[in-house]
Amino acid sequence: MQQEIRLATFNVLNLARPGLRFYDGIEPYTEAQYGAKIDWLARQFDRLDADVIALQEVFSQDAVRDVMARSERYRDAVHIGFEPEPGKLTPSVALVTRLPLAGEPVKHVDLPRGLAVPLLDLKEAMTRFTRPVLQVPVLLAPGLALTIFVVHLKSKRPDYRTDDNETDPASVGAAVLRSMVRRGAEALGLRYLLTDFAAGRRLPMMVMGDFNDVADAVPTQMALGGGRGLNGHDERMFECYRLQSRRDPLRDVGYTHVHDGNFETIDHVLVSEEFNPASKHALGEVLDVAYLNDHVIFRAPETSDHGAVLVRLRLFQR
Repeated sequence: MQQEIRLATFNVLNLARPGLRFYDGIEPYTEAQYGAKIDWLARQFDRLDADVIALQEVFSQDAVRDVMARSERYRDAVHIGFEPEPGKLTPSVALVTRLPLAGEPVKHVDLPRGLAVPLLDLKEAMTRFTRPVLQVPVLLAPGLALTIFVVHLKSKRPDYRTDDNETDPASVGAAVLRSMVRRGAEALGLRYLLTDFAAGRRLPMMVMGDFNDVADAVPTQMALGGGRGLNGHDERMFECYRLQSRRDPLRDVGYTHVHDGNFETIDHVLVSEEFNPASKHALGEVLDVAYLNDHVIFRAPETSDHGAVLVRLRLFQR
């Protein structure tokens, strides 16, 4: 197995087959528009040249397979994903890997530990992820598995109810609060998943995806966690951007999204202590983090409004 591993996360923005209406107010793709989008995505995949790519905003897993078929480097890769639930078209996540699987993938729909979070003005508590979390184990090297969690947390878009007045500041505030609570609940649910999966064991883990918040935001910090669990095991996750050994502050142009003129990094890759060189249990290190984001500024109809995050890991000799 190789000693350098490349992993990427990419919100591909409304990846849907032609004719499929994915949002009210947005016309479905024509055949020509769809062809342009999957051609562009195939080129981005090949530019990334990552061993694993985590994807968000997938409305059709067939569309992911179409992108792979048009790429040069991923035609024979393994694709893991799930279709939206019947009668409820919401975007899902997916994973494309050139590394072999190390076990069966798992789809997490319900918040773990019976977590139920009340939402303002709603009778029923939140008990499910807005977009299910995908858990996939891949083989980095003989005897060394990495379990990847692909996530897409709730956006900051106000969570309006049908009777809300979108011109009333109070109604807008309530809708924004519901979104904040949903994102926080999902971040806590993710933290529970990570803690319960490791359960005091030293198992290499990675979280990849769109957090819809910056690294210092409370939901992201909840997912990162803190403290030591069973047997002195460090249960924290570490943001790759801050771990990288080759960061150049003079050329640091990392961002993945632009909103209201603000350049933000809301797409993250987190790793467990096995990739923190400060840990005596480290099995590797984060060499660097790169952002493919020119298309976010020079937007074309077929492109994404998110940049891709590419992480290079180096495995230590074992």
